[in-house]
Amino acid sequence: MPRKEIVVAPNDSGQRLDKFLTKAYPNLPQAVLYKCIRTKDVRRNGSRCKPQDRLQAGDLLSLYWQEEYFQREPKDYDFLKAPAKLNIVWEDENIMLLDKRPGLIVHPDENYHFDSLIARIHHYLFDKGEYRPEEENSFAPALVNRIDRNTGGIVMAAKNAQALRILNQKVKDRELRKFYLCVVCGKMEKEAALLTGYLTKNEAQNRVYVSKKPSPGAKAIRTRYRVLEERGAFSLLEVELLTGRTHQIRAHLAAVGHPLAGDGKYGRNALNKPTGFPYQALYSYKLQFMFTTPAEELEPLNGREFQVNNVWFLEEFRRFPSLTIK
Repeated sequence: MPRKEIVVAPNDSGQRLDKFLTKAYPNLPQAVLYKCIRTKDVRRNGSRCKPQDRLQAGDLLSLYWQEEYFQREPKDYDFLKAPAKLNIVWEDENIMLLDKRPGLIVHPDENYHFDSLIARIHHYLFDKGEYRPEEENSFAPALVNRIDRNTGGIVMAAKNAQALRILNQKVKDRELRKFYLCVVCGKMEKEAALLTGYLTKNEAQNRVYVSKKPSPGAKAIRTRYRVLEERGAFSLLEVELLTGRTHQIRAHLAAVGHPLAGDGKYGRNALNKPTGFPYQALYSYKLQFMFTTPAEELEPLNGREFQVNNVWFLEEFRRFPSLTIK
């Protein structure tokens, strides 16, 4: 029976054996995979292994199964159909910070198969020779955070598995600070405050609901804001996202009576129409790396701040003094 040997690359390190083989050999049925592991037709460094074993860079995997399961479908790389144009805020050998403009989705969906932020990143890195999918068993450059299609701002991407692991942990441990600019309807009762509440997600409606009291399935949320400017019936806020839930800023501010200008989902058309905004006035404009634990390869980023200045709604907002809502 055919035998194949592969050396685990750094980008594949840390994965479970079964998850790695599933991604590396998609033609291999799950039942066959687990049988091969059980019968020692999969060996790690010449020894018997288990599905849950964590792989290390340099491990030698010996695989014994039918030739058809080794076959991989030829790929034409759909990401090459997307533009390679990106608004790069920062780039080094490990990460990229991108200024995503409103209207661009971060991942493909059923309606937009080819153009997305991640597809553009893959195309860009492919052109640079930094992403060679034919040489990867299971890894592809990946996004660390996501923002809504019609929200703009900074999105983090990891070029390698180690950077992805570190950044995901830093996000989980809240060692990054994310700030947004937004325009809300009305004047805030306080110049600065910490808003708390509980958020429930309705998948069928693709929206969330915020309440003051906990309920089954609800997740606690915290949103800090400060007022930067006021223009007529609108206010410009800087918001720090302390918990990163779906639509958190949009829903939380709407729940306290100040929906975002232009927000057709959580706002009101009567308030939105005078602004002429095509979508919610929300932008992830500033990111701070505030590591309190070792960051390994990403340690040079500690203490650094990145900011984008081209926020689409600021100029229009500053023309608002004569605008009033009846």
